[in-house]
Amino acid sequence: QQLAQLQKEKSEILKNLALYYFTFVDVMEFKDHVCELLNTIDVCQVFFDITVNFDLTKNYLDLIITYTTLMILLSRIEERKAIIGLYNYAHEMTHGASDREYPRLGQMIVDYENPLKKMMEEFVPHSKVCTCYALISLQMVYPRRNLSADQWRNAQLLSLISAPSTMLNPAQSDTMPCEYLSLDAMEKWIIFGFILCHGILNSDATALNLWKLALQSSSCLALFRDEVFHIHKAAEDLFVNIRGYNKRINDIRECKEAAVSHAGSMHRERRKFLRSALKELATVLSDQPGLLGPKALFVFMALSFARDEIIWLLRHADNMPKKSADDFIDKHIAELIFYMEELRAHVRKYGPVMQRYYVQYLSGFDAVVLNELVQNLSVCPEDESIIMSSFVNTMTSLSVKQVEDGEVFDFRGMRLDWFRLQAYTSVSKASLGLADHKELGKMMNTIIFHTKMVDSLVEMLVETSDLSIFCFYSRAFEKMFQQCLELPSQSRYSIAFPLLCTHFMSCTHELCPEERHHIGDRSLSLCNMFLDEMAKQARNLITDICTEQCTLSDQLLPKHCAKTISQAVNKKSKKQTGKKGEPEREKPGVESMRKNRLVVTNLDKLHTALSELCFSINYVPNMVVWEHTFTPREYLTSHLEIRFTKSIVGMTMYNQATQEIAKPSELLTSVRAYMTVLQSIENYVQIDITRVFNNVLLQQTQHLDSHGEPTITSLYTNWYLETLLRQVSNGHIAYFPAMKAFVNLPTENELTFNAEEYSDISEMRALSELLGPYGMKFLSESLMWHISSQVAELK
Repeated sequence: QQLAQLQKEKSEILKNLALYYFTFVDVMEFKDHVCELLNTIDVCQVFFDITVNFDLTKNYLDLIITYTTLMILLSRIEERKAIIGLYNYAHEMTHGASDREYPRLGQMIVDYENPLKKMMEEFVPHSKVCTCYALISLQMVYPRRNLSADQWRNAQLLSLISAPSTMLNPAQSDTMPCEYLSLDAMEKWIIFGFILCHGILNSDATALNLWKLALQSSSCLALFRDEVFHIHKAAEDLFVNIRGYNKRINDIRECKEAAVSHAGSMHRERRKFLRSALKELATVLSDQPGLLGPKALFVFMALSFARDEIIWLLRHADNMPKKSADDFIDKHIAELIFYMEELRAHVRKYGPVMQRYYVQYLSGFDAVVLNELVQNLSVCPEDESIIMSSFVNTMTSLSVKQVEDGEVFDFRGMRLDWFRLQAYTSVSKASLGLADHKELGKMMNTIIFHTKMVDSLVEMLVETSDLSIFCFYSRAFEKMFQQCLELPSQSRYSIAFPLLCTHFMSCTHELCPEERHHIGDRSLSLCNMFLDEMAKQARNLITDICTEQCTLSDQLLPKHCAKTISQAVNKKSKKQTGKKGEPEREKPGVESMRKNRLVVTNLDKLHTALSELCFSINYVPNMVVWEHTFTPREYLTSHLEIRFTKSIVGMTMYNQATQEIAKPSELLTSVRAYMTVLQSIENYVQIDITRVFNNVLLQQTQHLDSHGEPTITSLYTNWYLETLLRQVSNGHIAYFPAMKAFVNLPTENELTFNAEEYSDISEMRALSELLGPYGMKFLSESLMWHISSQVAELK
């Protein structure tokens, strides 16, 4: 009976679950191919050394990690059994037989219930190749990369100016690609590698040291995007069931303690060091972009180091015990991201400079050295010889003219040939063994790096500094942005957050096109939100400055000098009495007399905060996010227009109930003060304030603005008609030709305003300046209509 319902829905079930079912089938096929390839590698007894055959070793370790990650993620899908069971049942009902992949798929799901345990058994035959060669070769690289900030500082890492005499020398290393290899990737290789091939931990001290160092550095690893793997608990659970592993379990517990107590502060100090190192690097390179040639390696190392630290923080901030929360909140993270963006911008801008340098390097030095190395080889089979000769010929044929002519370079074929050559020369029975000719491997790794500097700069930037991971940590991303805006010293770096949104599309994959729209929309909405918040913050600061300036200009109005005059007159007429008189009023302008430059006024703070934020808004003229162009300055312009409109109307202080309104001359003074402040914004940001004035003030000469709201024209017209003209009609106010103004007549009920103060020549001039010709025309037409209707009533 229960299955009868499924009978009706079988076609729907097949249709909706097919995508999931066949994804599981793809995983199974991938697993089969990986197992086959790993077996082939074992049979061939391939030699792996990250410092020699870098590409082969890196891809081998990446393959193991991808496989492991995939199986762990598969085991985390709770409905996996229900999905394949339901699909197969519907398939049986429809086609009369089970799906042919179902038995094997079902078996795989059952086998990999605890994926790591199953894979530990699977990897017993692979452990020699995986650990003896590939992982142990990391001893040359990983400990050197996983140093404390003090060690970096003492080595003056990434500094171009620490040794001025060698500033023009090319940054060299025997292990070029290892220098900017992601620390995150290496930790995954070590942790998962030694979990799967754990036997060597008992026999090899080097392996044990690598394992412990990795366990002490992190508490969790990223499996995929924001999916994490808690290292210590998983490793302990796996080793508990193995006899004689008490020592290993104790190691894990000790390392866990170390990670919880020290890793946070160690990474915090690293980020602190990297902020100053990247700042120095970006400043020197902006002044001397020619150094991007010899010191390109430093740039990519700096980007990779900073990216590792940012990703580490992002991952751990979400997954750490709250007692040590302080180490996982970095209010200066925006600064580090900003300097990364600055370095990325230098590489993009001065790409041709780097191309010129490395084209000459490849043809003038690398080709010669490689040729010599090849000539000195004792054995060189024909296939290998052909590939090597093609390398030398490709490099020799390069010239600077190709860069000047804008020729597009493409060395992908050469890099693929080197990958093939690594495979040929790393198997046990190779005539030319790379294990015996390590200098060749190291030289070729350097050459490959140089070719990437010519044709793959954008790909190199993605490889070393892509932060698209923020797309999947949007809450943390927004929180970091808010912290950045709240801290005045960091607000100048706030543009880093919208710039990060340009990275998001690099986490999409051509095999999953349906994700592009979702990720693209997220990048657009976040970028829009960040730029809008920055513009709002700047607008609020400008409004506060305008309020202060309006208060100061208000102190200079003629009405405020009456008190000063009366005090002076009283002093002359009366003798000084023994009692203390009124305290003397501070005269306008006293705020500009600085007795101590350490005293910071509110206005100083506002100007400082505004200049910092405007630096950010003005940093890039525009940015492209998912084929949409954003212009940060336009956000500020539109916010200023809206606020200026509201402020002008607000400064009229019109109260409909009491029929009070500001005098035109006073409003004009306030508007001028406001405009002076807005004019000064041009000193901070390249925006056209005149355009803002024209848009806003022209709208104020009309009856309603573009949003259908009342303007100063409609408010003053209403007041002069409803209040002043009505009292004239009632006989409470009359025109006085000698004064050329309306004056109040003595009546029983005193009027709440003095007509003379709103209708003399100076007020009329101020009013006409505010309302402009269109506004005055509207006012006069309304007046004439009212007067003519009153004359008609008299008739």
